[in-house]
Amino acid sequence: MKQIALVLIVAAMSSMTAQTEMKPSVDVTGEGIVNVVPDQVTVKVRVENTGSNPKELKQMNDRTISEVLQFVKQMGIADKYVQTDFVRLSKNYEYNTKTYNYVANQSLTIKLVDLKQYERVMNGLLETGINRIDGVSFSSSEMNQLQSQARKKAVEHAKMKAEEYASVLGQSIGKATQISEFQQINTPRPMLRSAMAMDSEGAQQTLAPGEMQVSVKVNVRFVLN
Repeated sequence: MKQIALVLIVAAMSSMTAQTEMKPSVDVTGEGIVNVVPDQVTVKVRVENTGSNPKELKQMNDRTISEVLQFVKQMGIADKYVQTDFVRLSKNYEYNTKTYNYVANQSLTIKLVDLKQYERVMNGLLETGINRIDGVSFSSSEMNQLQSQARKKAVEHAKMKAEEYASVLGQSIGKATQISEFQQINTPRPMLRSAMAMDSEGAQQTLAPGEMQVSVKVNVRFVLN
């Protein structure tokens, strides 16, 4: 019985060793890139006031923000596209005068799903009292479709590279056994054009959306036959 048990253990170990043997494989990285002109823009704006009375500063900021929120409603911008980023009040020491002053900040993020609104919205925001523009970023309403396209291109690129490697060796690739992904979205920086630049209707154009790039990289492991 002991001899039979020993034989069974050895057989099981041999089977496990065979299963854990690494199959020949080829690991490659593929990249898929899709370019698109953005059709949406997100603007980060802020109202900032400085003074010695923190309560008055907060009230000043509140009045401006209230006017901003009323303005964006008039522009037909949905509430879901307007968000408060932060409300800050800081106390600073002035070494020259040996006194303290306060800085009150309140920031809003406004998303425009129609780029044609940009000029009117920006002009209106400045009229309400907004005195800081912290950033402008572009996006696309078709991001899911763009990412899907980039993934397919990345896998096709990885497969092509694997086939090239294998063909040089007189071999071929089998099915994929592992895939990992890394995504990257490069959005263009806004470019301010000259005040003399005009669009086809004669209005000033101050925003150049450019082109944004959606890039997906994949690492794929193929069986090497």
